[in-house]
Amino acid sequence: MVPVTAGGVLRRGAGARPRELGLAAFLVALHQLAEAAVPVAVGWVIDLAVAGRDSAALLRWLAVVVAVFAVLASSAFFGYYLGARTVRMAAHRLRLDVAARVLHPAGGTPGRPGELVSTAGADADRAGQVCEVIGSGTAALAALAGGAVVLLDASVVLGLVVLGGVPLVLLASRLLARPLVGRAEAEQSSLAAATAVATDVITGLRVIKGIGAEAAAAESYRTASRAALRARLAAADLNGGYVGATNVITGLFLVVVAWIGGRLALDGAISIGELVAGVGLAQFLIGPLERLTELGAVLAGARGSARRLAGVLAAPPAVTEGTGTLPARPVGALRVRLPDGLTVDVAAGEHVGVVALQAADAAALLDALARDADAPVQLDGADPREVGLDEARGAVLVARHEATLFEGTVADNTGRDPAPLAAAAVDEVVETLPHGLDSEVGERGRTLSGGQRQRIGLARALAGHPPVLVLHDPTTAVDAATEHRIANGVFTLRAGRTTVVVASSPALLARCHRVLLVDGGAVVASGTHAELVADARYRQAVLA
Repeated sequence: MVPVTAGGVLRRGAGARPRELGLAAFLVALHQLAEAAVPVAVGWVIDLAVAGRDSAALLRWLAVVVAVFAVLASSAFFGYYLGARTVRMAAHRLRLDVAARVLHPAGGTPGRPGELVSTAGADADRAGQVCEVIGSGTAALAALAGGAVVLLDASVVLGLVVLGGVPLVLLASRLLARPLVGRAEAEQSSLAAATAVATDVITGLRVIKGIGAEAAAAESYRTASRAALRARLAAADLNGGYVGATNVITGLFLVVVAWIGGRLALDGAISIGELVAGVGLAQFLIGPLERLTELGAVLAGARGSARRLAGVLAAPPAVTEGTGTLPARPVGALRVRLPDGLTVDVAAGEHVGVVALQAADAAALLDALARDADAPVQLDGADPREVGLDEARGAVLVARHEATLFEGTVADNTGRDPAPLAAAAVDEVVETLPHGLDSEVGERGRTLSGGQRQRIGLARALAGHPPVLVLHDPTTAVDAATEHRIANGVFTLRAGRTTVVVASSPALLARCHRVLLVDGGAVVASGTHAELVADARYRQAVLA
């Protein structure tokens, strides 16, 4: 079950490597206890060996001190190594959760790509630090408990002061840390917004340069970057105040402990060795106490990031899916009814063109057919909403205008079937590449021109031979001669199979059995391309 609350996110991160986390906490706690044992062992040396002038006892207790240091060093090395590993593994698990949610076929993930990258990166790293809080917090509490036991044995009064004061220090630290949660969340939100703007600028760099908007794009990023900087400085100021206040509280507590111990030693209630051990423990306790107060800020940051992660993981899917099945061999009879009233009926094997005068109508139709939105769609009388998304999208394949190519070769993207390659005019592209079908296209096809990418994306869609193929502006980046060749190739290859073309290309529309003119969520005209040319609206959209 994917966690949907900040607490659930933190628990899931902490559960990534429970055994390693437990062992790390144990080893670090052992290291802290060994540190606490050092002043105790020194006190015993003073009382049992030095004060008694026993050379043999001195040597024995010095050996004990050396053994304590050996335990201290080895437990610290392995404990902190495992602790750092559990933090990374927790972040990795949460990053995989975010990636799985973003890549889920049902969609519905909130945020722009840059924001999601920041959430999967910085927020997952920060939320993973809950393991550091657990491990280091356990160790610090163990050290405080061990020190309190020793102090209670030496003096009940001194021990009770420590046991009573530590919870008060922790409570004060927790109260002071509360504002840090909201500040950390605001900081990460600003950082995510700046990352999103940077991603958008880099992705659309060619378009930005084409329209001469470099200055506006730079100003947009500059504004977002400054907002992120202000949020970071505000968080740093608040964190600095928190650290300073908690240090004052911790220092006052240790002053009280040292003063009481000194009074007890003067009154003869404790020995010189116990006084040395008490003073040493008081000094040692500064570390665990400071660590506990620092962990308040770490936990606050982790909770702030966990809230952002939970916001992504808890986002409802854009579409629902069922468990039914479609006909084994769909013939391709299609009916679409959109909420705004648009109804499109396509007979099995028919080639239908759709010219949308408003982009919103085209987007709504494509989203419904691609199962990116829940809308009443019927395929051979069956409802694709009642089957799995993979099966529905395999039966009705929507090839979007902007096809994203996979890194690899041309053949990796299209296969080697010559018919789809020829129909999409990819054979011409292959002839110009150094290694033909085995030529690398680069990440997202960046090494190719826009027209080459478009043709390869079309060939990939044709190679699937789906019962229903929906093409969205598949030839906008090719020349007129290539467009006519593609139109002939596509409709020849798709003969007998249902094909819907959402486009304004005369070459494609002329080869459709029927063309629908859509405006304002309704079909306002229907006929062949030659018949619709007499309609001024159609003529303006297609031939102007």
